Amino acid sequence: MSYNDLTPTPDADSKPFWEGCRNHELLFQKCAACGEIRWPPGILCPHCHSREVEMVRSGGKGTIYSYVIYHQPFHPEFADKVPYVVAIVELEEGPMLITNIVECPHESLACDMPVRVHWDDVSEECTLPKFRPV
Repeated sequence: MSYNDLTPTPDADSKPFWEGCRNHELLFQKCAACGEIRWPPGILCPHCHSREVEMVRSGGKGTIYSYVIYHQPFHPEFADKVPYVVAIVELEEGPMLITNIVECPHESLACDMPVRVHWDDVSEECTLPKFRPV
């Protein structure tokens, strides 16, 4: 799938996440003070306000929390992809990601469906974490 100019532009906080994705690893910030694993990344822990952070690797497994099937493209670049699925996936470690569900017939989709990460290498610079049924 080609995305032209629609790929993410990492900032200082999200750069480790996107570098991990290029290496087919889901990396999240973990607060060194309270242990909370968070997404999206930021300079402060939203739970205890600590600035101490470490990166942890996710196992890439989770469940579909919610989803929608797009029949009209969100952007003209996706016109030839409809219908496609955008979902919130809750990972076993806690963070929730907005992502795509792939390799799943739409009639089989369900909330609480177990999924695992599926890597979409869209360019040499960008790999997107998508999910498919387990």
